[in-house]
Amino acid sequence: MMRVLLIDDHALFRIGLRELLERRGIEVIDAVGECEEGIRLVTATKPDVVLLDMRMPHASGLDVLRRLRAARQTMPVAMLTTSDDERDVIESLQSGAQGYLLKDMEPDELIAALEDIVAGKTVVAKELTGVLAKAVKGGSPAIGSSPAFSDLTPREREILCHLAEGQSNKTIARELGISDGTVKLHVKAILRKLDVHSRVEAAVIAVEESLCGRRG
Repeated sequence: MMRVLLIDDHALFRIGLRELLERRGIEVIDAVGECEEGIRLVTATKPDVVLLDMRMPHASGLDVLRRLRAARQTMPVAMLTTSDDERDVIESLQSGAQGYLLKDMEPDELIAALEDIVAGKTVVAKELTGVLAKAVKGGSPAIGSSPAFSDLTPREREILCHLAEGQSNKTIARELGISDGTVKLHVKAILRKLDVHSRVEAAVIAVEESLCGRRG
């Protein structure tokens, strides 16, 4: 069972999210609204993942994240926020967050994102893939260094463009009339050929290199 610690200063949101997660079979170790207490609990309870609000009084979520990393707390931390500011996204990832999730996402999406984060993936809310691509433009030679698109099959290119739109495997499978498992295999091949570790990185490259025209 996944063990989550929630740090968020909005009491109603905190209570509601705790109930939602527990109904889905996730153990919420605690849901607290105070940063110092949150940091103490992380150290004491070693959750599988920390869900951290970005905007809080006294200390920002980024401050808390940096303090946890400085204290050698290595468990995944996901920012759960209303902010779609590109600086917040980039600073969070650069400071060691494994997720940047928006508070208005669907419950199923949130649970799936948490599972991916605990499994070692970096997850950014699909609405922010474009923000991330824009923010890394010209910033990282690794991303701009023309990856081996020529190695991708036509089907892999097609699936990469769906990834660039932030679509899930299930949605891609439904749109292309193939199974989830087949999509998963294609995604693994795409990541290997582009020499990246996550769907987000692959999507960023696709947007960066203008590989996909806007569909629809």
